[in-house]
Amino acid sequence: MSTQDQSPPGPIEDTAETSAVKRERSGFGAVLVVVVMLALLVGGGWAAAYFFAEDRLPSGTTVAGVGIGNLTVDAAEQRLRERLENRLDEAVQVEVGGNTARVVPARAGLSIDVEATVARAGAERSWDPRDLWNHYTGGDEVAPVLDLDEAAFDTALERLDTALGAPARDGAVAFGKDGVQVTDAAVGQGLDPDELRDALVEAIPSDERKVELALHEVVPDIDQADVQQALTSFANPAMAAPVTLVFGESPVVLRPQQYAAALRLEPQGDALVPGLDEKALQQLVAAGIADDASAPVDATVRIVGGKPQVVPARPGVAFDPAEVSRVFLDLVTKPEGQRRAPITATVAEPEISTADAQAWQIKERVSTFTTHFPYAEYRNTNIGRAAELVNGTVVEPGETFSLNGVVGERTRENGFTEGWTIQEGIFRADLGGGVSQLATTTFNAMFFAGLKDVEHKAHSLYISRYPVGREATVAWGALDLRFQNDTPYGVLVTTGFTPSTPGRQGSVTVSMWSTKVWDITTRTSDRYAFTDFKTRTVTDGNCEPTEGARGFSVDVWRYFSKPGSDTVEKTEKFHTVYRPQDHVICKTPKVVR
Repeated sequence: MSTQDQSPPGPIEDTAETSAVKRERSGFGAVLVVVVMLALLVGGGWAAAYFFAEDRLPSGTTVAGVGIGNLTVDAAEQRLRERLENRLDEAVQVEVGGNTARVVPARAGLSIDVEATVARAGAERSWDPRDLWNHYTGGDEVAPVLDLDEAAFDTALERLDTALGAPARDGAVAFGKDGVQVTDAAVGQGLDPDELRDALVEAIPSDERKVELALHEVVPDIDQADVQQALTSFANPAMAAPVTLVFGESPVVLRPQQYAAALRLEPQGDALVPGLDEKALQQLVAAGIADDASAPVDATVRIVGGKPQVVPARPGVAFDPAEVSRVFLDLVTKPEGQRRAPITATVAEPEISTADAQAWQIKERVSTFTTHFPYAEYRNTNIGRAAELVNGTVVEPGETFSLNGVVGERTRENGFTEGWTIQEGIFRADLGGGVSQLATTTFNAMFFAGLKDVEHKAHSLYISRYPVGREATVAWGALDLRFQNDTPYGVLVTTGFTPSTPGRQGSVTVSMWSTKVWDITTRTSDRYAFTDFKTRTVTDGNCEPTEGARGFSVDVWRYFSKPGSDTVEKTEKFHTVYRPQDHVICKTPKVVR
């Protein structure tokens, strides 16, 4: 077996291939070093650019002409407030074709959201090289972020349109006793809302504070075609002929002149839409039913031939108001001959039946009282009107009568006029003066009918034409005359009135009708505990001179006995204190010059 020679290892000789590998490795290392060094240089500049940018805005940024480039967020916000926000309260002159008007942007609802505007301008730092590049080389005009109060802006726009242009007029159709009234539509001229808003924004930083704008045609929401459509489809047919609504067997004919005031054509969007005043229609229908004797009528008691007589109740017709409105609107545009339709109707019972009125057992006059008064037209008016309102009142068993509740507030609309009243011991003019004459008369009728006194107040000063200690005054909202019917029978209150003349006193009588429960007798004490009067001078121009009279106290007793008996069943005492009637001197107030 042969063996091979094994020589010891020695140095390796370079070949062309190994030399090329060495050179390649050496070149890569040099490039790597250069790249690393460049990266260090660029990265350092990048980081420096990032940190130098901080939270500043791009260098060329402006808002409504105000430069905020390269400012921090806080500094940019402060500058905008100084240059823009604070100038919102300064008026801007708006000129249109030589005519001018002024408007304050803030009052026109315009405000600037400074924080949102700065944020929109781009104040945040970023590692993105594009953002860094834009920060140092970019920056644009940034539109401010606006807040607009639409209602305030619309009001300002309307005012400017009125001053500088001609507002559009919507067409309209109305109804009246004379028929259909038409308001023609009219094209107007006004400012464009967007142009006005933009012009105001541009004017805010300007020292000139003036903008020039143009008017534009403003088309009304309801134009002439809409008006014609409403006339053709609703208004003219509605007023062409009567409408008949049939309640059971009772037809109610409503004529156009009657229901015209209940019709409506109301603007909705760009159209006139039929509508109805339902309350007015129901009143017409109720009146028509009443005329046809189909409304429920309560039973009552009246004096006929000097004696109480029950007036029987009468049932009526009840209906659904919504159905009436719906059927009426359906009929009102139909041709003549087709304008009649039934309404679902039910019997409406009266609140007071004939049996109720009979159960009151109002059979006879149980008391009557008359007072007299001197001539004065205000007394004729006020006492007469109050007596008219009280006449025929029925006070059911257990019910409480209120003079204020029956007569109502003393106003001109309620038929009253000004007259003398007592206020703080002085006679002063006020609405309803004289009504206390009826209060005193009613109190005495109640007194002798034996009814329960609930509330009464004597006059503060004694008036000689009234029974001393047995009289009453009233004042709306302060003093009332109230009594309760504490008997098992109804009480009918009637009045009689005779006006005064320059040569004759007037009179008012109140009578109570019922079934007699008590015979009433009375006694009055002598006057006592007198107090002296004072002299007063009044200069306010609303006063009646009076002679002084002393004040005093007096007591009145009411004794209750069964009819025909002398035995007193119960006694009631009324104590009255009259204040002194001061001697009042009225003088004309001095005029200060």
